[in-house]
Amino acid sequence: MAMSIRDRVLGLFSGQEVDRVACYSGMGNVTTAGLAEYGYKFPSIHGDPGKMANMAASSYRLFGFECAVVPFDMCVEAEALGCAMNAYEDVNQLLYPTIKEKIIHSNDEMTRITIPGDIHERGRFPVVLEALRLLKNDVGNEVPIGSWFLGPFTMAGQLMDLNDLFKLCFKKPDQVNSMLDILSDLIIAMVPRYRAAGADYIVIREMGAPTDVLSPRTFRQVIKPHLEKIFRSIPSPKILHICGDTNLIIGQMNDVGAEAVSVETKNDLVKSRETIGIEPLLFGNVDAYNILVNGTPEAVGEAVLRSLAGGVDAVWPACDIWPEAPLANLKAMVETTQKYGASNWARKTRADQ
Repeated sequence: MAMSIRDRVLGLFSGQEVDRVACYSGMGNVTTAGLAEYGYKFPSIHGDPGKMANMAASSYRLFGFECAVVPFDMCVEAEALGCAMNAYEDVNQLLYPTIKEKIIHSNDEMTRITIPGDIHERGRFPVVLEALRLLKNDVGNEVPIGSWFLGPFTMAGQLMDLNDLFKLCFKKPDQVNSMLDILSDLIIAMVPRYRAAGADYIVIREMGAPTDVLSPRTFRQVIKPHLEKIFRSIPSPKILHICGDTNLIIGQMNDVGAEAVSVETKNDLVKSRETIGIEPLLFGNVDAYNILVNGTPEAVGEAVLRSLAGGVDAVWPACDIWPEAPLANLKAMVETTQKYGASNWARKTRADQ
């Protein structure tokens, strides 16, 4: 008898034998098809918990995605800390919210950040928490509910000029580390609230720290200690995602305490498996734009098979699903996984090699 979607996803983290690889994500998955289904305008879904929850559940209902995940944009933490957000409410196109006014304008301000005791009531944290509660009541018995936080370094890039942050990693790493330690505390404080509201698993998205922009040494000195602190302090299931080329740091990623690592298209899965071995959970890495948006269903199927052959334990889009991805492509991603991701398929393939 086939496992339920929820048991299949969550069972993997507890070491349970699952019947096949799952196809899901821990990142944004809103689609224009979902927006059309409900008649929503894109800017409206980021500040309304009901609309946010409906959009997350729509991906499961429309193309069988094996999860429901909120939020969709990357401004939640920065907004709660005092940054001004632009939701592009008057723009009739697909623009994700961005930070238009940052709160750190000098080096001295970096370590003056404080995490107020009522941080969970600030900005749009209440919106996300309510969306999680609504999702839990709606589809929580069918699919796992996921949520995510920006990693502390990526979050810092929302609070201050990103170029300045990169420079300070080399010039004043102690100052950067002090700020990242504070931001780590924000994540540690909020994860239990997300879990209590209904999130079954949490992803930390340290997207700003691949080796495209930071050396492995800088990752070890500036990024890794804070990820270790976070993953020591938050409950299972917990996943780390980093965009870009991560082959040079995949060993460090595997060591921070996450139960799984999610990688992007630039990552060479075969090399990653050679580095971390057979047992660690590795998720990825179907190209979220070139394949899911611009490819054909056949190309999507081939990408899924490459991910399975590369040794993934769950097929994930490499990043957020681009809203304009055709439903036919998204269905092909799920259906190919269902057809070829038989019981520990990737793990058995690796063991036989």
